[in-house]
Amino acid sequence: MKHSEFFRGVLVTAEKDIKIYYKKPPVIIFGLLFPLFMFLAFYMGRKIELALFFPGFLAMTLFFTSSSVGPLVTPWERQAGTYERLLSYPVDIKVVLMGDILAGSLFGIMISMVVLAVSWLFIPLQIVNLPLLVLTTLLGALAFSTLGVLLASPATAAPSSIMMLSSLIRFPLIFVSGIFIPLYDMEGVMRSLTYLSPLTYLVDLFHAGIGGNNVLPMAAASVALLLFSAVFFLLSVKIHQRNMIKGM
Repeated sequence: MKHSEFFRGVLVTAEKDIKIYYKKPPVIIFGLLFPLFMFLAFYMGRKIELALFFPGFLAMTLFFTSSSVGPLVTPWERQAGTYERLLSYPVDIKVVLMGDILAGSLFGIMISMVVLAVSWLFIPLQIVNLPLLVLTTLLGALAFSTLGVLLASPATAAPSSIMMLSSLIRFPLIFVSGIFIPLYDMEGVMRSLTYLSPLTYLVDLFHAGIGGNNVLPMAAASVALLLFSAVFFLLSVKIHQRNMIKGM
């Protein structure tokens, strides 16, 4: 496949996802409303300085928004009967998945940047490294949109089944990531479990960009997000290829 055809396939797929799935109720609920309700539930009534809690909230917002589009695409198209037509197109499955990843990444970046800009006006945030903050947002959006595509890989035509699976995976990642319990306060097994969550590295990098209170080396955390993205993508390609004919 020529490079021009490759990029065109990715862009066309992403454009299709943007037009169809950005307004779907599950994307709005899990991508926009749920992070806000989670933030209010853990912040209201607790004596926590908002500026210190904000990096975790921003990471949670990026996590949910970026990973909310991917889980819907494949099962919804299987249910609508358009998945067969998609398989008949002269494009590789990698192109289709990368288009889904691009759509999820753009959604996460857009919402997170709006949240950061608005919060900057009302919260005394100490942004010490804006380039790192932007780079971290890009890396996080890539990692979690790829995770969303991986979550959509089971051969099912029921979006509700995928959303249930994504909830079972995403919720535990939140509670072992250092959002509600700072990484420097964790010890033993709990501290070891945090390194299995890509959200841990995003939260720590956001702390490095806002306030400069990171625990992990910034370069190592950035590489970890890239590695998670690569692993998620390879797994999603392998599983999607195996299940291309199933569930139709």
